[in-house]
Amino acid sequence: MTTKIYDFIAIGLGPFNLSLACLTEPIEGLDGLFLEKKADFDWHPGMLMPTTTLQIPFMADLVTLADPTSPYSFLNYIKQQGRIYSFYIRENFLLLRNEYNQYCQWVIGQLSNVCFNRGVDEVHYKEAEGLYYLTVTNQETNTTEVYKTRKLVLGTGTSPIVPTCAEAHRDDLVHSANYLPNKKALQNKKSITVLGSGQSAAEIYYDLLQDIEDKGYELHWITRSPRFFPLEYSKLTLEMTSPEYVDYFHALPARQRDHIIGSQKHLYKGINADLINEIYDLLYIQQISEVKTVKSLRTHAELKDLKKEGEQFELTLHQREEDKHYQHRTEGLVMATGYGYQQPGFIEGIRQRIRWDEQGRYDVHRNYSIDTNSSEVFVQNAELHTHGFVTPDLGMGCYRNAYIIRELTGKDHYPVEQKIAFQQFGVSAEEEVVVS
Repeated sequence: MTTKIYDFIAIGLGPFNLSLACLTEPIEGLDGLFLEKKADFDWHPGMLMPTTTLQIPFMADLVTLADPTSPYSFLNYIKQQGRIYSFYIRENFLLLRNEYNQYCQWVIGQLSNVCFNRGVDEVHYKEAEGLYYLTVTNQETNTTEVYKTRKLVLGTGTSPIVPTCAEAHRDDLVHSANYLPNKKALQNKKSITVLGSGQSAAEIYYDLLQDIEDKGYELHWITRSPRFFPLEYSKLTLEMTSPEYVDYFHALPARQRDHIIGSQKHLYKGINADLINEIYDLLYIQQISEVKTVKSLRTHAELKDLKKEGEQFELTLHQREEDKHYQHRTEGLVMATGYGYQQPGFIEGIRQRIRWDEQGRYDVHRNYSIDTNSSEVFVQNAELHTHGFVTPDLGMGCYRNAYIIRELTGKDHYPVEQKIAFQQFGVSAEEEVVVS
């Protein structure tokens, strides 16, 4: 057991905790450690197609919106790579996903507060010492290590999900998270169906559509959504990714928040409008070129049942507007059905110290803490139900980390803007009137 006591330990190393690692490393007197069970950083490798981009501008990197002078900025990265003029001439604010992944890996190579191959098995709290004890497996040496810390930051990320009726066939189908390793096998099949309507589904459909004439497979795209929603990206809508909107949303009753989130999917789960146009243009080109391969796009189709018969999947779908059921057969099935947060197993050891809501979710305080003291255990990307649709947005990562760092240290190392929106989202106490 190490005798060292850390000020905080962060568990998991996705982009949000990596941002926190960058922003905390230069702070004197703040001793933090970042533990990641994987052997290295590789961000969604199953979706790193060469031309796919993030849906946020390059300024929403790991550090810039909190500290534009940081040596870990994307602009410093491409300067070091000798590509800053190429990037300038390209005049495209959206980063290629491959480049973002490489940028993150470059940053990690410079950090001293990150440990890979460290899986956290258990966490316990010792009241007499006021410390959290972490039991960790060092997967390189297959030994157990114990760490002590005053505070925790949980950034264990999200996991691929599939509809309940598809769980029994999870090993036979392909989730979008594993698309690229399975692409070749998919393209050897006679028919492929992509299920889902978000950015990942669109990217996969477009990627497969480009090879459809050479490979000769049928290609289908099915979604339960009423249409293929474009991501809402107008400037006044973007103001909702602001501290003011988070304040407003967090103050609403839980039931109201859940209702709002259900109606806002096009704000964070939609498709890049340029990609929608590229898909349509390619379909049109193939039409006038008389490409005969079968293609289809269907909306309002909710998956109700899934069976596997021989080489084929049989999908039972419900057309929700017509209230009609029908069946669809396909050899290859890609589930672009997204990701969901799963509470890590080690939470059980500190369950009594965590605040829970009526649905068994973290009751996340405005300062991103979940412990009963509102000052010890913080979360990254686990607060969609309390802080709104901006939760998984990479562009808000620096803001959340600046907030968490202020809670960790009691000091505004990275001043948090209090007001950035022209809009007012709620009614102030001074404005409210009582209507009889």
